[in-house]
Amino acid sequence: MVVQQHRSGSRARAVCALAVVGVMAATAGCARDSDGGDRAMADERDGAGSLDAVRRAAEVLAETVGGTGVMTGAGTHGAGARPAAGTAEVRTSMETAAGGTRLTIRGRGTYDFRNQTGRLTVVLPKDAAGAVEHRPITELLAPGALYMMNRGAGVPADKWVRIDTTTLEDGNLVTGGVTDPMAAAELLRGAQQVTYVGRTGFAGVAVRHYRGTARIGRAAREASPASRGALSAAAKGFHTDTVVFDAYLDEQGRLRKVRHRFSFANRGPVVEVVSTTLLTGFGVPVSVRLPDDRDIYTGRIQQGRWTAADRRSGAAART
Repeated sequence: MVVQQHRSGSRARAVCALAVVGVMAATAGCARDSDGGDRAMADERDGAGSLDAVRRAAEVLAETVGGTGVMTGAGTHGAGARPAAGTAEVRTSMETAAGGTRLTIRGRGTYDFRNQTGRLTVVLPKDAAGAVEHRPITELLAPGALYMMNRGAGVPADKWVRIDTTTLEDGNLVTGGVTDPMAAAELLRGAQQVTYVGRTGFAGVAVRHYRGTARIGRAAREASPASRGALSAAAKGFHTDTVVFDAYLDEQGRLRKVRHRFSFANRGPVVEVVSTTLLTGFGVPVSVRLPDDRDIYTGRIQQGRWTAADRRSGAAART
């Protein structure tokens, strides 16, 4: 049997079953203008300038000079090193809350915003997998695809699971327990209301804090071609098209921190998801080797395991 991706009719089930992928299995700014000026940062009181700075966050990350991206293996454009821009070290956290149960998943790794590829290690809550603590999940991110190792749920330890993110109801904004860093930035292209909050600091760097709402559908239409498919799926699959965000940009317009708040509601209780992405160490080398076909698991993933949140919402956690 082949790996099957479950598409739930319930949005609450989708979050419980997708957002905490290892848990659910119970084993599992601105760019520089031509004259060198910081266009969007020129007047922090200018509402239009704030909106433009936020909407350009993804573009600025992909333009940032520094680092070398290396992508080899199946499904790439060829082996070897190639110049890359916009690499960074990434830390993530994703907190889900449903029916009184809260779970937090954390990730750490590196990401190449030019190639939209990354490698993250995702750590589940210590007690989320039951009596035996689950090993960290390794995730490879690529345009239109999510690869996971140590997935559990009957998948051999030496095999990868590949998921087509363009078929997921959430477009991989929550499925892997990590919001794809480029998707997190691309969501800001859909910003419609932005308020400049003020100056603050992050990791020793002065940043400007913006708060607002974004429309997933607009973000999908404005996104880069590599991100458009997944965000388009999310625009169709989410219960609401509106996402609340807090974004922090440095003086070069680079996104340093972004927090998205997703809210889902259907027949079960409202499920709240808070996803935070932190970016530091711009220019770090990034190496991503996508698995060969022979290393990808093609069997059936165990289904029917339940999480506490699923029991409260009346939905089985299956993927």
